[in-house]
Amino acid sequence: MARSSSWKGYLRVSLVSVPVRAYTASQSGGGGISFNQLHEPCKSRISYKKECPIHGEVPNDEIVSGYQFAKGQYVVVDPDEIQQLRPQSEDRSIAVDTFVPAGSIDSLYHSGKTYYLTPDEPVGQKPYQLLRAAMAEQGLQAIAQVILTKKEQLVLVRPLGKLLVMSVLDYASHVKAPESFEDEITDSAVGKQELNLAKRLVGDMTRDDLDLSEYKDLYTERVTELVQAKVEGKEIVAPPAEEEPAVINLMDALKKSVAHVKKPAAKKTKASRPAPKAAASRTKRTTKKAAGGRKKTG
Repeated sequence: MARSSSWKGYLRVSLVSVPVRAYTASQSGGGGISFNQLHEPCKSRISYKKECPIHGEVPNDEIVSGYQFAKGQYVVVDPDEIQQLRPQSEDRSIAVDTFVPAGSIDSLYHSGKTYYLTPDEPVGQKPYQLLRAAMAEQGLQAIAQVILTKKEQLVLVRPLGKLLVMSVLDYASHVKAPESFEDEITDSAVGKQELNLAKRLVGDMTRDDLDLSEYKDLYTERVTELVQAKVEGKEIVAPPAEEEPAVINLMDALKKSVAHVKKPAAKKTKASRPAPKAAASRTKRTTKKAAGGRKKTG
């Protein structure tokens, strides 16, 4: 199947270079629905005008880029000056700096841009699969640097199924440290019984067979239905507002939650048999039922 790749280059680990192609993992058109602003009386689309508070509307050739370093004070930066700061080399490689254990990089640093890497040429098939297998069997992920969109990017390369996946990371300086919000947490004593109930609740709600396709983008689906109904001239019905959950006692909430949540049943196999206790219980019920059904004879 012919596909259009987003990037083409090499995955480089020391002296090993694997030709690869990168394909965006985001589904085309899956970002939701966007709206345009219209003039209510005539329904004409609102245009965007660039205006100066002194001279009014200005043409594009009179607009420059400026950085505000103090209130009301700017320095003008020419686009050519910015262009000179971008990487000038034509290096098209994902240069691996180091390997780290899987899970070492918190998802806090993931920018949301992810690419599937595939071998670009037949000669790249074997080294690609060899590298993926080595990473998967040792539970490792790679930290690398690559030039994307004319900027140096920090990326995480990890095995996923038969593929290698590359996720763009935010630099640490671009991410707010979680410690900066810890002053909003006040120390609260956690009772042993409360903790046990909380652990039981979490345990009962744990699944090892989660399929994210079970979760749907309900908002986008509802907006799509709304737009389609308007297009077809149908009556629009708004869903009822949901009531906010009432705040109740923590222990009561934990007890009710544990009672309400049932641990997902394990998938049965052909070789699986009922536990002895359950089997005995069923035998006892069967015997009792049979005894109750006998008629006394004179």
